Amino acid sequence: MTYADLDADSQVELLRPVAAEGARQLGLEAADLALVSHAYNTTFRLTTPQGEVVAVRVLTNSDSTTAQLAAQHAWMHALARDTAIAVPDPVLGPDGQDHAVVASAEVGRDVVVVAASWLPGDDVGTDLSEEQAHTLGATMARMHEHAERWHPPEGASLPVYDDPLFGAEDVLSSSPLPDGGAELVLGALADACAAYAAIGEADLIPIHADLHGGNLKWHEGRLAVFDFDDSGLGTPVLDLAISAFYLRGWSASGDAAEAAMRAGYATVRPLPEVDEATFETLVAGRQLLLGNDLLTTSTASLRAEAAAYAAVTCDRLRAWRETGRFTRAVGETRTLG
Repeated sequence: MTYADLDADSQVELLRPVAAEGARQLGLEAADLALVSHAYNTTFRLTTPQGEVVAVRVLTNSDSTTAQLAAQHAWMHALARDTAIAVPDPVLGPDGQDHAVVASAEVGRDVVVVAASWLPGDDVGTDLSEEQAHTLGATMARMHEHAERWHPPEGASLPVYDDPLFGAEDVLSSSPLPDGGAELVLGALADACAAYAAIGEADLIPIHADLHGGNLKWHEGRLAVFDFDDSGLGTPVLDLAISAFYLRGWSASGDAAEAAMRAGYATVRPLPEVDEATFETLVAGRQLLLGNDLLTTSTASLRAEAAAYAAVTCDRLRAWRETGRFTRAVGETRTLG
């Protein structure tokens, strides 16, 4: 039985010693190692004997290269150093390394482990208040301002996001789908590719590319941003479209929250200019990416829902085609995006 065939609890127990060993390589001793999340990647809350708390992430599904990890960590550190934005600061090992590599026969491969300072507060979750959404927009805009004048250090690089699947192979259209699903997905992919071409590459900057409530914390009226694993070079409007995807359809306040996010962004810098149809296609593109990614994940809980989510993807794409506006209220599922 391979790692991917195990249930979630068994997977976590195999990853726990990997996290502990990775932390050791990064100079961290674990007095306690508590699971925080087992999803796309797996995060533990490590407490040292001295009481210091650190986030340790096992990159179980990440495709980030060494150069991309270096860029992610450099940007996180620069944001922590240069701005008032609350972000985790990466932990560097005794030799200055920003990640550890742990050989695991149980997982069946070498596994990358990273660590960063712990952020106080609770995850924002799925239902952002208008205040939180407004703060998210302003924070996103400040990140974009910083990104325009920041460059990755030598040897570090970020992927270019110039297609809706972020460079991944399309496996969604050839997966088991409802009748007409393959044609629907292929048509949506073609339209999304055209939308990416329409927004162009002239103003590519580092973007977070995953700013949703699961990657945000709220503490004493302050928003914090974490999980830079999806960071890449994209246009600012793409960050807005990705966040809009997550604001739509899970609560009655979704439209108000999206409006608040846009208003917050505009308090810092002008909103990117894009026509409504192109923006809606960019939002729908996020659905394609998630539906595609779930079909290749090794995480048990996500694998169990991948087929159903592919069907939900078709329902949402069909509704978008019919109305011109994308929403997740169609085929709603709170477990996934």
